[in-house]
Amino acid sequence: MGDASGVGPEIAVRRFAEGLLGADSVIYGDVAVLKSAAAVLGLDVQIRTVRNPDEAADGALNVRDLARLRAEQVTPGVLSREAGAAALTYVDCATRDALAGKVAGVVTLPMNKEATRMSRPDFQGHTEFIAGLCGVEDFAMMLTVPELAVTHVSAHVSLREAIERVEPVRIRKVIDLTHEALSRFIERPRIAVCGLNPHAGEHGLFGAEDEEIIRPTIERAAAEGLEVSGPHPADTVFRQAIHLDRYDAIVCMYHDQGHAPMKLYGFERGVNVTIGLPIVRTSVDHGTAFDIAWQGKAFTDSLGHALDYAWKLAGRVD
Repeated sequence: MGDASGVGPEIAVRRFAEGLLGADSVIYGDVAVLKSAAAVLGLDVQIRTVRNPDEAADGALNVRDLARLRAEQVTPGVLSREAGAAALTYVDCATRDALAGKVAGVVTLPMNKEATRMSRPDFQGHTEFIAGLCGVEDFAMMLTVPELAVTHVSAHVSLREAIERVEPVRIRKVIDLTHEALSRFIERPRIAVCGLNPHAGEHGLFGAEDEEIIRPTIERAAAEGLEVSGPHPADTVFRQAIHLDRYDAIVCMYHDQGHAPMKLYGFERGVNVTIGLPIVRTSVDHGTAFDIAWQGKAFTDSLGHALDYAWKLAGRVD
């Protein structure tokens, strides 16, 4: 359900009211909050509490009620320690159910990192938390739109630390994870790898990392049979991938190198996928939007795209 003070509860109840959430979706959250959101939005939503996901049925919004919040504890748009802590509980429970095979995958609505850190100071984000529960260290964030997938050598770290993480082992791991994920749908994925520095270093004029670290790693992967090339200048490779159809995926060196162009290009269609996990995990590609929470303004298609991609990864073909 995400942070109760944000748009997560609104998106869930509105998506159901639009007839687009059936019995194959179970909301992990608080019934009291979802009922309150529906009332504020003037929606007539039937809510069914289920103890286990297999109890879900058509005709109502199926909710695994974790009873962490009362309606009066939530003020939309206001940072809340209680809501931040509750949001983490929802993710924890859903992930454990996925690991136990009770659900086919986990789709996360947005949490607020600041709110969650009030009770969990070491919290970095959904991705890192879920990977920790899964006991996985080698994972990566992948942003997708129908035309392109983008993965990241590092994500939620400072830019200084991101530069330090540009190492051969990590770059190769992300290339491999990208190849493995896309090979489910594409026979031979075409992967472009971004350089770290402007113009991919321009043959050493703007830094040595591209020629000394990134290029040899790409060449080794290509020699082993992967369709991978680079390092490419980050300021042109997205155009080549999207408008010229040269690549299926781009490996980026740090968070904003991939997130900025993807959110410009496909903000309402983007899906966040964690690759390298033993479970399926996708997420909407936007934040809690406290400024418009519970006002009926948040778009709901993002949840639809995230659900569709989760089912695709889980192997369901419509």
